[in-house]
Amino acid sequence: MPELPEVEVVRRGLERWVAGRTVEAVEVLHPRAVRRHPGGGADFAARLRGETIGVAQRRGKYLWLPLEGRDLSVLGHLGMSGQLLVQPQDAPDEKHLRIRVRFTDSGSGSAAGAAGTELRFVDQRTFGGLSLHENTADGLPDVIAHIARDPLDPLFDEVSYHLALRARRTTVKRALLDQSLISGVGNIYADEALWRARLHYERPTANLTRPRSAELLGHVRDVMNAALAVGGTSFDSLYVNVNGESGYFDRSLDAYGREDEPCRRCGTPIRRRPWMNRSSYFCPRCQRPPRVAS
Repeated sequence: MPELPEVEVVRRGLERWVAGRTVEAVEVLHPRAVRRHPGGGADFAARLRGETIGVAQRRGKYLWLPLEGRDLSVLGHLGMSGQLLVQPQDAPDEKHLRIRVRFTDSGSGSAAGAAGTELRFVDQRTFGGLSLHENTADGLPDVIAHIARDPLDPLFDEVSYHLALRARRTTVKRALLDQSLISGVGNIYADEALWRARLHYERPTANLTRPRSAELLGHVRDVMNAALAVGGTSFDSLYVNVNGESGYFDRSLDAYGREDEPCRRCGTPIRRRPWMNRSSYFCPRCQRPPRVAS
């Protein structure tokens, strides 16, 4: 699934091409694409018609389009294969096109010059979708109010995060993927940050010192910023920006997906282990497993 860098790449594209534009019509082509919207497809389309889209927002892996002058937002669930694409209106429909949003004008500000384009939600596996929600006082769609700030958020509280880590009886990778503690980190970037920090994924958080957790957090930020610089990680054609282009951070991965390849630090073959219905990639020499108490 897309993680923070991939979602941020999409957010930036939406800010450029969609912000300030007014919705003329919405076409829902598959009911599952609006299943999280209680009123269904017809209600979703009717309520968006005539609304002006604000600047796209993101927290962690969650992306939403606020409606200008309203306490409402369109929340985008990308799921396993969801794509938000800005396409010319006369471009052929994608095979898995689920929702089409057409606009009345060319937009203002960063979206100026976007005339003749429309927003399309494409989703091969139909796990994602769009839905309309009321905002909290903080401007978040109410259904994601529980999601923690992400490590690239200037207001992320490092002290509180460290205290929460020490208080939890869990392991470090589980904590990195806990969206109520820190949002935006998924399997790929957790493995990459842990490799950089030389920490095994099963390291208990209770004995993680504050300098060590700060170091790990720094690696999380570094790897995400590096991924952002090249458009994120795209292992296939499913993870793309709004123009349909893939990122290429997969060429720079140090641990994830490199089973049996030599560690870039010590040359030991990278190992893969099943973990929570996923996989964990690590160097058995650089990231030694924690000792089991006898």
